[in-house]
Amino acid sequence: MKKKSPSPTIVSISALHQMMDLKKPTHPLVSVIDLREVYGRAEKIEQSLAYNFYSIAIKKNFEGKLRYGQQYYDFDEGVMVFIAPQQVMHFDVSTLPQVEGQMLIVHPDFFKNYPLATTIRSYGFFSYATNEALHLSEVEEQLITNMMTNIHREIVSSIDAFTQDLIVSHIDLLLKYCNRFYHRQFITRKVVNDDLLIKLEDQLNAYFNEKRGLPTVQYLASQLNVSPNYLSDMLRALTGQSTQQHIQSRVIERAKEMLSTTDLSVSEIAYALGFDYPQSFHRLFKNLTKTSPLEYRNSFN
Repeated sequence: MKKKSPSPTIVSISALHQMMDLKKPTHPLVSVIDLREVYGRAEKIEQSLAYNFYSIAIKKNFEGKLRYGQQYYDFDEGVMVFIAPQQVMHFDVSTLPQVEGQMLIVHPDFFKNYPLATTIRSYGFFSYATNEALHLSEVEEQLITNMMTNIHREIVSSIDAFTQDLIVSHIDLLLKYCNRFYHRQFITRKVVNDDLLIKLEDQLNAYFNEKRGLPTVQYLASQLNVSPNYLSDMLRALTGQSTQQHIQSRVIERAKEMLSTTDLSVSEIAYALGFDYPQSFHRLFKNLTKTSPLEYRNSFN
């Protein structure tokens, strides 16, 4: 079998500008690209590639396809997309129209010695398996556009001792607003997320009926085609629990059913539920119910 060649990696912001036939960036580690300038250069864009830097884009009139990881981005309604370093994208550039918008690209080295170097990794919308774009209202879209413009203005102005601090502060604020909108999306798209919650329950039921052991967060997320972070963020918005907490709650519900309807010992129930040690099951049960498994069983007698 012919070995698949790796996707090319754009190692610098200057290299991306060169690939897109754009003028040399003002700063080697951060740039804001006007996507209208990219129109007509689709043939210059590799179909599959990866960046060595972060990319945050707000788009209009994009009807093409972008695959990030193994999933296609939901671009039908969304206007923002977030790409982390070293993560492979696949573009269907044959349908690229007159796209509008802005793309902020920033190398991780730009954040060195700033708290943002750590906090940026915590944002769920950068996750490799997240396959929804960020949906914005007109007011939110205008706010993000203005912030992108402010970042661009600061980049191209005369560099002084305050420039980097101000740009990092602008990017930090931009990401904080994106995080607000990202979590708001779980509420405004309640129908979509309720459907995902139903599918999660179906997956848990099937797993408990067919498998021995505890399902992992990674397994459930992969079955639902979302990232573990996205799944936990969605569940927290809808139920107040993370995915791990949700799994534990379902395990305790199943344990209660077995304690009240079977003659299996507590140890046998623990092993049946996938615990390697009965003590671990006992500890989890008591932490969540404030009573021991045996005390719970005796309450039915």
